[in-house]
Amino acid sequence: MTEPTPKPGILDIELYVGGRSTVPGVEKITKLSSNESPLGPSPAAVAALAAAARELQLYPDGSSRLLREAIARAEGIDPARIVAGGEGSGPLLTLIANAYLQPGDEVIFSRHAFLIYEIATRANSARPVIVDEKTTNGGIKIDVTAMLAAVTDKTRIVYIANPNNPTGSYLTRDEMKALHAGLPPNVLLVIDAAYGEFVDAPDYDIGLELAQTHGNVVMTRTFSKIHGLAALRLGWAYVPQAVADVLNRIRGPFPTSPLQQQAGAAAIADMAHLEKAAAHNARWRSWLTAEIRATGLKVDDSAANFVLIHFPPGPKDAKAADAFLLARGIILRGVGAYGLPDCLRLTVGTEEANRLVAAALRDFVQS
Repeated sequence: MTEPTPKPGILDIELYVGGRSTVPGVEKITKLSSNESPLGPSPAAVAALAAAARELQLYPDGSSRLLREAIARAEGIDPARIVAGGEGSGPLLTLIANAYLQPGDEVIFSRHAFLIYEIATRANSARPVIVDEKTTNGGIKIDVTAMLAAVTDKTRIVYIANPNNPTGSYLTRDEMKALHAGLPPNVLLVIDAAYGEFVDAPDYDIGLELAQTHGNVVMTRTFSKIHGLAALRLGWAYVPQAVADVLNRIRGPFPTSPLQQQAGAAAIADMAHLEKAAAHNARWRSWLTAEIRATGLKVDDSAANFVLIHFPPGPKDAKAADAFLLARGIILRGVGAYGLPDCLRLTVGTEEANRLVAAALRDFVQS
């Protein structure tokens, strides 16, 4: 008698491991490994969550109407084209793969992309086509020309994280338009804009521009980053009407809870809190980049809420730096699983945390 056999590709998936949050034997922890908000959530979202908790006996609205309408008001978009997801944007990225991939199909994404793209691809017995990025003066960036060169008649989805995690680089509005223009109309371009609210460059578009006007573009967003609701696991996608119809047929009957809907609706309406979070990030991202570069370490330009630090081979490598920082209770994210074993990713934190990690890295280099 044999045991149940999973679909081809599933056992090829490496387990996803999130950022660490504890250090054995260290009491005071400074966690800068998961790109969490140093400001926390909007007070309005906290109040809405508390109010919703008084009615836990009730089933949620399965259509997430209140949340979708709040998102639509904030973004100026059609609520009928919004699909909400109760586990962040990651499961929505997977839901898209579940809906549109068949065994043998191909999915394109970049070498140092979010790990969920490969997981969703292999879980559907499709083939990941991984395209190398290019190195620029500012860091590591998705190569649009190489991405388009990888397209075949088997390509069904192209995943683009913009900005990309963990490199922090972004594609401009014109680069995204060029990428989309080079794709066949039957290929779905999925723009993962989890960090889009942190970008302050004038040549950037978060994805709405393409998603509003084309039938093969999807944009996903999350409440986990700038809105500070990571513990609630809430995300959303803006999709063509035909794609919304498909996704709503295969999603769960209650994709978001009343707690998520109420807190998310309050969070996205609090523009003052969002602007405060973006301003804090811009200030301290720039400060961290300058301070760490002053130690002699290489830091890539970043448009997100983290910076990527490169370490040289030898006794001062990324592994040694990680151990040095952990001994002080400072947790960064190792990104070897993303193909960057010589780097650590540093989340922009509170002023105290930022000054602490900058001083620790200076001590590490000088030690």
